[in-house]
Amino acid sequence: MKIIQVKDYDALSERACSFLVERINELENPVLGLATGSTPEGLYKQIIKKYNQGEVSFQEVKTFNLDEYVGIEKTDPNSYYYFMKDKLFDHINISLDNVRIPNGVAPDLQQECEEYEEAIQAAGGIDIQVLGIGANGHIGFNEPGTPFTCRTQVANLETSTIEANSRFFHSIEEVPTQAISMGIETIMESKEILLLISGENKAEALATLLTCDVTEEIPASVLKKHPNVTIIADEAAYSVMNQL
Repeated sequence: MKIIQVKDYDALSERACSFLVERINELENPVLGLATGSTPEGLYKQIIKKYNQGEVSFQEVKTFNLDEYVGIEKTDPNSYYYFMKDKLFDHINISLDNVRIPNGVAPDLQQECEEYEEAIQAAGGIDIQVLGIGANGHIGFNEPGTPFTCRTQVANLETSTIEANSRFFHSIEEVPTQAISMGIETIMESKEILLLISGENKAEALATLLTCDVTEEIPASVLKKHPNVTIIADEAAYSVMNQL
């Protein structure tokens, strides 16, 4: 793992953007794995800025998102489809034909998972996968105890994850209890992984990741087995590590 320490969230977003734009410009037909949530939001703002400055184009880019809630329509502001359009896709020159996000209201969720895997393979695999980390060490919605061999699946969300995500909803009762998530094995097949970690609330997760053994109880620990992982973390996220 390559670890890049930066001062704060803004610096993290800028560094992650430079990293991603450089890779997009290097690759002929880039395939990106994208994440949602508060951590990559600054990255997407920076990407839009670079696009508006003419420094990057998304005409040849394909994207696959890590996950989507089960039971929420794509028009719902809490859906990850809505998030991605609002925070990124509506502001750059990407074709929505090249955008793939799991369908959380598909009539057959298992078939949706299988077709998602097939689409990733048909695209040639993911070149760069952007990840965040949950406070409990999850990646995507692969919660502690998820087998490292799992592919895209319907995941049951832990109480801690539901509570953490309730800040985006009017009440905790509105938070879905399931999501379609790219599997751990699927994530590990990405050619390169960019893990973004920001804030004191993720400091324990980062310290655990860097010091623990590889175990399914800490899903992110599997990243230690990947040959090409870059972690960008700000000072707040590094606060616990600095005390060790």
